[in-house]
Amino acid sequence: MADGTGPRLLAISDLHVAYDANREIVSKLWPTTDEDWLIVAGDVGEIFADVEWVLRLLSERFAKVIWAPGNHELWTPQSDPVTLRGEARYRRIVEVCRSIGVLTPEDPYPVWRGPGGPVTIAPLFVLYDYSWRLPGQQTKKAALARAYEVGVVCTDEFHLHPDPHPSREEWCHVRIAETERLLAARDESLPTILVSHWPLVRDPTAVLRYPEFALWCGTDRTADWHRRYNAVTAVYGHLHIPRTTSYDGVRFEEVSLGYPREWERRQGTPGRLRQILPREDGR
Repeated sequence: MADGTGPRLLAISDLHVAYDANREIVSKLWPTTDEDWLIVAGDVGEIFADVEWVLRLLSERFAKVIWAPGNHELWTPQSDPVTLRGEARYRRIVEVCRSIGVLTPEDPYPVWRGPGGPVTIAPLFVLYDYSWRLPGQQTKKAALARAYEVGVVCTDEFHLHPDPHPSREEWCHVRIAETERLLAARDESLPTILVSHWPLVRDPTAVLRYPEFALWCGTDRTADWHRRYNAVTAVYGHLHIPRTTSYDGVRFEEVSLGYPREWERRQGTPGRLRQILPREDGR
């Protein structure tokens, strides 16, 4: 399907296809050219079969699909026939991705050589470690107590199991160490596009309606990655606040669709793919 505009690097996240309206939007996602690549920055869905359906569908339409996991793919809902938990669940999704040609954080980083390139695209899986606490909260225990008190508790606490790691934050720290190793081994002559479901810096959480939710949104340990790894763009989701911002001169793109109750209030076409390269502003 080509319209002569040239290949594009596109992105979207937080498809949440458990909602029929979102599933309908996903069914209508198409590239603009036969050479378009698509970044999917997590939260495709919770049910294993839904995750596979979406990634297979998109892999059949786009020249290349690059996926980074969100928290929802890592859930183990009681309604899911696939009962794998934690690391085993993630690894099983990676196996499915490899069987359909979708790239994951476990694969060699691809290089986009289309307009705006060459640039290395690095899908990351780093989780969060409860370090984004409110001022004065010295411990995770105190932060969680406040979150429960005000009724702002991420469903991860019930469905995202860290097995075999003793906690989600320890799984996060294992992932950070592994990801730093992979990033250090990249071709340092090329700039990067860092793709993570969770924002790499805390700044985007400043606009959350409920600041307590930042606990489940990232880690201080990635705060300098956009500088350290020569990023030209950082792509993320999770917050359901799609926008473009800049930190330390690096462009940050929040590319989420979100829940119907959220996107129904926004102007524009829901599910519009965000163009990462070439930059639409010509920069």
